[in-house]
Amino acid sequence: MKINIHRLDSGFHFEASNAANVKLQMDASAAAGGNNNGFTPVEALVASLGGCSGIDVISILNKQKQKIDDFNVEIEANRAQDQIPAIVTDVHLKFILKGAIDEGKLDRAIKLSLDKYCTVARMIGATTKITYSYIVNK
Repeated sequence: MKINIHRLDSGFHFEASNAANVKLQMDASAAAGGNNNGFTPVEALVASLGGCSGIDVISILNKQKQKIDDFNVEIEANRAQDQIPAIVTDVHLKFILKGAIDEGKLDRAIKLSLDKYCTVARMIGATTKITYSYIVNK
């Protein structure tokens, strides 16, 4: 894996690109001297957790022949603001799906993702409490 980070302005606005030349913009928050022109690096990390787990969950459900009409993950994360670094202390992922989906299979797919398959969950899980919930709309 190779990622390139390029500074876009005289502040903290960066553009990351991968080997496929896909771009992700990052910036510091206004409170930290940035201009909010992209995800903060910590937001990108939290979003990566949702993306990583989302890929796993969809893959598992597809193998189980579940019909997914729509898929979303809402993520709430908290940081330890009283310490440096202000690590992410807890993350809650709320999976919102629409379709003909067996909730038992969905629950198992999420557990498999977070406990076994999702690299990001396994990496940040050492310092972060990760919880989840789900809603299936038929």
